[in-house]
Amino acid sequence: MGTSTNRTRAGNASLEQAVEDYDLVILGGGTGSTVAAWTFASQGQRVAVIDRKYIGGSCPNIACLPSKNVLHGARVASYIRRSEEFGLFTDGLRVEMPAVRARKRAMVMGLNEMYLDQYKRTGAEFICGSGRFVGPKTLEVTLSDGSTRLLRGSNVIVSTGTRAALSAIPGLTEARPLTHVEALELDHVPAHLIVLGAGYVGLELAQAMRRFGSRVTVIDHNDRLLHREDDDVTGALADLFGDEGIETALNASVKKVSGRSGESVMLDFEQDGRTTTIEGTHLLVATGRQPNTEDIGLELAGVQLTSDGYLKVNERLQTTATGVWAIGEVAGTPQFTHVSVDDFRVVRDNLMGIHRTTTGRQIPYTLFTDPELARIGLTEKEAQAQGIAYRLFKLPMEGVLRARTLSETRGFLKALVAIDSDFILGFTAFAVEAGEIMASVQTAMIATLPYTTLRDAIWAHPTLVEGLIPLFSSTPSSSTDIPAQVLEAVSVNS
Repeated sequence: MGTSTNRTRAGNASLEQAVEDYDLVILGGGTGSTVAAWTFASQGQRVAVIDRKYIGGSCPNIACLPSKNVLHGARVASYIRRSEEFGLFTDGLRVEMPAVRARKRAMVMGLNEMYLDQYKRTGAEFICGSGRFVGPKTLEVTLSDGSTRLLRGSNVIVSTGTRAALSAIPGLTEARPLTHVEALELDHVPAHLIVLGAGYVGLELAQAMRRFGSRVTVIDHNDRLLHREDDDVTGALADLFGDEGIETALNASVKKVSGRSGESVMLDFEQDGRTTTIEGTHLLVATGRQPNTEDIGLELAGVQLTSDGYLKVNERLQTTATGVWAIGEVAGTPQFTHVSVDDFRVVRDNLMGIHRTTTGRQIPYTLFTDPELARIGLTEKEAQAQGIAYRLFKLPMEGVLRARTLSETRGFLKALVAIDSDFILGFTAFAVEAGEIMASVQTAMIATLPYTTLRDAIWAHPTLVEGLIPLFSSTPSSSTDIPAQVLEAVSVNS
């Protein structure tokens, strides 16, 4: 494909500029869209990816991988503090955050080099600039030197992601709080970090900073940490945070913020009818995300938004504009990198004429606290809300021999199995390396294997996944809310 002449409007100026034609133009360099670029380019298509700053998007630069890098450093700090438990004696622990940051930056740099090499090998073009639609399937890109390019794609993918949301609390914006981006760039340990929000980001960073030496207080308006999880999970998290000296203020409504994060910041919050003021040195906001859909000319492309600002898409991830697709969080997809990669598969197949949808996808979740929380499929709360009967298998991690060798016996494994079959409905692990254990169960669920397959498998000894044998060999309990029709079916089949 070459160039053509197109008359378009950018801002208030009418410009005549050569349009560069591509098979695929991608606005936003997230993981799913990056894999899309490499895939289609390697098939001989002309592909361009536009991103303001990050090669590969947020995940390898400011989110998933950098945060796990820092969290692992905090885990090492925890082991050093526990060193005498392992027969090792040290003269104390000194945390140098510039060195923690340098390790993270080195990893990010290596990832950037790897991504750029992949762009070169596949022939996809990465354009660092600010892109916006100026017409159907046509984008204007403003480069760092102020010059512009016009790109038109036979198809366009929007993958601009989300960013940390700041709620309308008086004084919050003026306090210049940290988000996860700034928290991962700290060159010192906060004396007292106040974390606003008890979701995944807030809990992971709260534990990490506590282990680095901060006093940490978590404030949330819900009555439990990760309040949507089952009660045994939220209770276990509360015990973990209590044991590590992390303070929590739950059922708390923040009324006002004053001061400046990094110096001195105060929060006034209402809890149980009383108003309390807490003062810290730093404030981290982790209360949710908002989509990056402003000021990118979506209305000029015919792309509509949902009521909460995400791209309106169908189950094939098509937007309301012909030839414009969406991948990742900006499409309202669950906010995980691994789901954005599956979004790519959905778009890829549909562009190839293969019908594929997002309906009924099985989404794994992992919270990277230590121990981790991992789950797939139904929770007990969800099963009960839907009237689905189940058998509950549950095992404390003390029953997993590998956990004993590691001195990591906090937590449990549990699985929900259908009453009228041996199929696994859901699995939760609050355990060391829980995400790795979950993967084996998820594979069985994908293959619709009965739980007895995992119970009777020959797992290597001693490994953590070997804990599935005692888990599924234990005596299950049944949910108390079993629909009458299910009981009748079980009775007939037996």
